[in-house]
Amino acid sequence: MSEKMQYIPIAKPWMGEPEAEAARRAIMSGWVTQGPEVAAFEQEFAAYVGAKSACAVSNCTTALHLALLAVGVQPGDEVITVSHSYIATANSIRYCGATPVFVDIEPQTYNINPMLIEDVISDHTRAILVVHQMGMPCNLKAILEIAHRYNLPVIEDAACAIGSEILWDGNWEKIGKPHGDIACFSFHPRKVITTGDGGMLTTNNPEWDKQFRLWRQHGMSVPDTVRHGAKQVIFDSYPMLGYNYRMTDIQAAVGREQIKRLPEIVERRRYLAQQYHEKLADVPGLKLPTQPNWTRSNWQSFCVRLTEKYDQVQVMQRMLDAGIATRRGIMCAHRESAYQSEPWSCGVKPKACECEARKCDRLSESEQAQDGSILLPLFHHMTQQEQDYVVKVLKMACQA
Repeated sequence: MSEKMQYIPIAKPWMGEPEAEAARRAIMSGWVTQGPEVAAFEQEFAAYVGAKSACAVSNCTTALHLALLAVGVQPGDEVITVSHSYIATANSIRYCGATPVFVDIEPQTYNINPMLIEDVISDHTRAILVVHQMGMPCNLKAILEIAHRYNLPVIEDAACAIGSEILWDGNWEKIGKPHGDIACFSFHPRKVITTGDGGMLTTNNPEWDKQFRLWRQHGMSVPDTVRHGAKQVIFDSYPMLGYNYRMTDIQAAVGREQIKRLPEIVERRRYLAQQYHEKLADVPGLKLPTQPNWTRSNWQSFCVRLTEKYDQVQVMQRMLDAGIATRRGIMCAHRESAYQSEPWSCGVKPKACECEARKCDRLSESEQAQDGSILLPLFHHMTQQEQDYVVKVLKMACQA
């Protein structure tokens, strides 16, 4: 097809000597678990997004779990969300013993369709869990209008959305301020910044923030930092069931360096996304991602949609043969084997869904997006030569 370049991955973290030195600093301090570096990272993260508080945890899945617990999700409840997301979104609801009620997406943005939410609200609905898919902010204003009408809390799965912005009352504001009740972020290496793994919850509710900090450390009444610095003997107690959801100081030290890089990372990703838009605009049968004028994505992923004339797997294989990694469209949880036995609903009454395995007419846009989309390589230090090669090979793959 074409002379191969060196292998081009789907993503690559931007890390270097500052992160290595930060990790060394934490290691040499002797305090390597949750401690002063975590506290500093939390303060810096909250300041970046404009939230009153930020609480670091072990990953975004644990963040989602704690967020759902904080707003009162219990066994027997229902939480409205999307199937078209990484499976952790649905799993976090099941961790609470609740049932995910899946709503279809908007095909243009791959985000939850607000027009479909009200139809699935029931007496069992406890919360709405929205996803800013691939870093593209969802329509929070429309969603919050519905949530306020029914007195439902809104949790933002912002795993991919650090650095993304939304136009709010005439001002550009960061995702994570939060605009809903709680926002949850991921620092997995596939995300825009990374700590190896890790997560963060942001909220403006001080009681919830206090609860997160108890839950993440086994419900322990006295933090390690307080006990370590005490001049008198202190015994800790455990008044509630908690979890081991802590972030280490090594991770947090790396995160502090990563957040310094974030403005440059987001600027570069937006430039690369613009280049993709310009260079792929003339490919027949290829639909490019849409960015509403009230959003500024961080472009965590660049997702192209193939029309029916193309075979998703064949195009991906042709690109892999040319040394380019791609990923299929975002998964749908309801099609996974785990959710052939785990309870879920698409809003059909009675609550138990009657849909065929791996197929649901009410989630057709989600299924089509998974089956017909491809995620292209995009990372901060992607060169122009590499991007041009991706574009060239994709065009050739679509012509074969």
